[in-house]
Amino acid sequence: MNTDIPPLTGELLGLDLINTRARSGTDSIDHLSTPDGLRMWVALQGERLKEFGGDVLATVSQADLAAIRSVRECASQLVDHVRHGRAPSDASLRELNRTLSAAPVHLELRWVGSSMAAEARRTGSVIADLAAHLAEAVALVLTDPGVSTIRKCEAEDCTMLFLPASSRRRWCAAARCGNRMRVARYYQRHKDS
Repeated sequence: MNTDIPPLTGELLGLDLINTRARSGTDSIDHLSTPDGLRMWVALQGERLKEFGGDVLATVSQADLAAIRSVRECASQLVDHVRHGRAPSDASLRELNRTLSAAPVHLELRWVGSSMAAEARRTGSVIADLAAHLAEAVALVLTDPGVSTIRKCEAEDCTMLFLPASSRRRWCAAARCGNRMRVARYYQRHKDS
């Protein structure tokens, strides 16, 4: 695994999950291949996954990683189909729904200062909770009205997906692929001269 290239973050959480598996040139990158990789990615998500930070994921096993990677695989297949207007596979839908139901959500009431607050809580293991949280993020991507506008980075060797804020956006990140592709085009123009 090439760990020199950090995971792309800042897209919708469901897309960030898909983007934890990538390619750079001929190298395959899987930022969720180790427990440390999962912990690092969760930390990079900051507020979005704050309940899974710190020591919460201290004892992640290979089976735990497999559960998270399974959500990512379903997400990848489902988003690819839905963004192109194709019906998703029943198997991927079943798997994502199974993950969502493995850690049900309930409201928990708390007294906060001078009023009541209701907070959503999941009732599952830490990994089941994380997997369900990520599956929920994927569901939000799949049901977003802009799902058909999700794009793949135009760099030939990049597999990153993004939801463009502008119709002019072509790269997953300007600093990652945009600059690299502009330099390659510049080199090619001057090499041919």
